[in-house]
Amino acid sequence: MEEEKVLIGFDLSTASKLSIELLIEDAVDVSVFGEIAKANKNRPEILTLLLDHPETPDEVRQQVSVVLSVPLKQRSEIAKVHKTEEERAQTILQKIQKLSVSERIHIALRGGKEIRSILLRDPNKEVCMTVMENPKITETEIEVIARSRSIADEALRRIAKNRQWMKNYNIVFALVTNPKTPPGIALPLVSELKTRDLSILEKNKNVTEGIRSTAKKLVRARKG
Repeated sequence: MEEEKVLIGFDLSTASKLSIELLIEDAVDVSVFGEIAKANKNRPEILTLLLDHPETPDEVRQQVSVVLSVPLKQRSEIAKVHKTEEERAQTILQKIQKLSVSERIHIALRGGKEIRSILLRDPNKEVCMTVMENPKITETEIEVIARSRSIADEALRRIAKNRQWMKNYNIVFALVTNPKTPPGIALPLVSELKTRDLSILEKNKNVTEGIRSTAKKLVRARKG
């Protein structure tokens, strides 16, 4: 049985300012603002980030203004920079590129969809693998990983060992048809495919001969 990976929690009280900025920029839900405020009561530079951010909930801003002993700004006073999705993604990417490996691993555990998308392409294998431990990762994202031909083999093995993910037909199909998937994982999954997909698979030159021949045998057996 695979030994479960013990993840080091992301300590918001010691996280770098840049890491906090990224979590705020790509917040999974509004609760992260409260968590950051609670963990950083002695770090005015972090509290100021929250106070000046247009998405910080009013309750959190009120708490921060009391801790900093500064007047609470009206929302109309907070400059809101309007960015396109492309500009926002580029900003997040630029900030991530400035982080150390350990910082990238930490935000991989807590980051939102944009952060996860970027870190899944990280050259450091551990960063990529940690993204898959993010509790907010979706099965749609896992399917994308399962289809990727540039992802590490370990990531594909990790998917195959997750029972919940393997209940998703699209993920199973993605693993079988990905040439990067180790044959020991892909072959046993062929029998789980629908007949129409097997008919396509037996002609797929991107997969191994073993997978094609197995698909062909299954199609003949099912058609009698």
